[in-house]
Amino acid sequence: MRVVLRIPPVPPPDGGFVEVADRCWVARHSWFDVNVSVVGGERGLLVVDTHASERAAEAVAEQVRALPGELVGVVNTHEHFDHTFGNRVFAATQVPVYAHETAAANTVPAGERIKTLYDEEPEDPHREEVQATRIVPATDTFSSARVVDLGDRQVELVHPGRGHTAGDAVVRVPDADVVLAGDLVEESVRGHHGPREGVNGVPGFGADCFPMDWPLTLDLVIGLLSAETVVVPGHGVPVDRDFVQEQRSAIGIVAETIRDLATRGVPVMDALGAAEWPYPAEDLHHAVRRGYEQLPRSSRSLPLL
Repeated sequence: MRVVLRIPPVPPPDGGFVEVADRCWVARHSWFDVNVSVVGGERGLLVVDTHASERAAEAVAEQVRALPGELVGVVNTHEHFDHTFGNRVFAATQVPVYAHETAAANTVPAGERIKTLYDEEPEDPHREEVQATRIVPATDTFSSARVVDLGDRQVELVHPGRGHTAGDAVVRVPDADVVLAGDLVEESVRGHHGPREGVNGVPGFGADCFPMDWPLTLDLVIGLLSAETVVVPGHGVPVDRDFVQEQRSAIGIVAETIRDLATRGVPVMDALGAAEWPYPAEDLHHAVRRGYEQLPRSSRSLPLL
């Protein structure tokens, strides 16, 4: 039987919420090309990720109020500030904020580190609003999975493993065949990395990533997908299972290349220049360092003299 793929609408940057499946809305924002999503049910609305500052979240909250239903909860897909700094705006209504337990524990220290980095960016137009944001971590945590009951639909919060961070979560809406993947999946040509012509969907290999775990984590995510699933990445436009599989393969190449170089005794400071990579080398500094740190000492050889 021939499978007819769904082609969801593409949310335009700063164009407000667009329904990509039944009562699943996505708003895409120019700042970081980050997505804020909303899932609706009989009991109300569940917001997934809250943008990068209180000021930015206030505009998002105004758009959420135009959707059918009252806010009943918030989910953070991980602790990074561009997904959590709007928490205070939404938590002011006394709704639960859900996140993986590690993400919740890391939200405040990760946010404070970002504020320190903005000290060094006096020309950044968002500097003041980031530094003025009051950081609010999640109130309701889980270790592996949790279900949020929206009345006529169940929304699944799943921690498939470490990857972009130690506390990544994906949000699955089974009846709509939608997965909100956070930064485990990246489509944007901008996202964490700034604009670069011709480079699409470079994953966020940051200073707290787990490159050796990430491929297996994505294998579990792919197991949640059908050929028709709409996958909403943390940054960029919705994608499908094929896109996620291709990104998993590229991340797997990064992991296996790191393993090969370390096993052959290539020093970490020489690794980027010692191999061909599926992504630009300038985006992989943290991936290589973190990968070497993750490998057991027995897997790392001394260079032969």
